[in-house]
Amino acid sequence: MPKPPPSLHERPSTIQEALDRAVLALRNHRLDEAERLAAGVLKSNRGHVLAAQLLGQALLQQGRAQEALDPLRGAARRSGDPATETLLARALADTGRGEEALDQLRQATARRPAYPQAFLELGDQLAKLGRFDEAAGAFQAGLALAPDAAVLRMGLGYLHLQRNDRAGARRLFLEVRAMAPERRDARIALANLMALDGEYAAAADLYRQALAALPDDAVTRIALAKCLLEMGERAAGEAALRAAARGPAQAAGLAITALAAAPHGRVFLRPSAAAKFLGLEANGGS
Repeated sequence: MPKPPPSLHERPSTIQEALDRAVLALRNHRLDEAERLAAGVLKSNRGHVLAAQLLGQALLQQGRAQEALDPLRGAARRSGDPATETLLARALADTGRGEEALDQLRQATARRPAYPQAFLELGDQLAKLGRFDEAAGAFQAGLALAPDAAVLRMGLGYLHLQRNDRAGARRLFLEVRAMAPERRDARIALANLMALDGEYAAAADLYRQALAALPDDAVTRIALAKCLLEMGERAAGEAALRAAARGPAQAAGLAITALAAAPHGRVFLRPSAAAKFLGLEANGGS
């Protein structure tokens, strides 16, 4: 019989077991557990790079960037590892040290072999500062070194969208779809772009494909509903909104807004009437 998985508070017997469990906890968004396990490894081995990375990721995802700085800074200094340097840059940016973050990312992008995530982070940080030409240069430099890095094509595509270059964005998203058909983010990005361009039927088909892989994605279901309403398929669109509204709490407000905003939608004088129409009263809506 297979060995049952360890309980949350069972002490790992080896460092490798602790790291494996921390990776699994991080993947499943059990951030407290990931933090505890990675910190335990670092307590006994302060120079363990993977443990520092895992602890840094757990802290960053909890919005505790300041606490992530020390372990990531130490690991980056000892290892020269571009993955650790990229996480450190993210922590620096999140604590308002933007120029330090950019310097750290430039150092990470100089490592060889190239680490695509460092170029992605550099491009994203520059784009946030409105330095779009430099951001494009970062993505393109990464692609020159790692032409198969779909994540850099996605980053450059989103940058084109920010600059209202829809044709350029579409070309890149289509390239990613051709390279990696399984990538859900490329499918949704292309669908969003098609919806912007009024290609509602094609966008709806892509949203349906994305939902087949992740049916509980309320945001994508609302996007599908908007397309259906724009196409005049009111019954199907409203059914999709009802399904989405039963998801996370914030989905209800998005569903009500979508219902009112579409040309073929509905307008309610009271929020309670919209909630009732979407079937939220039974779930505690008002």
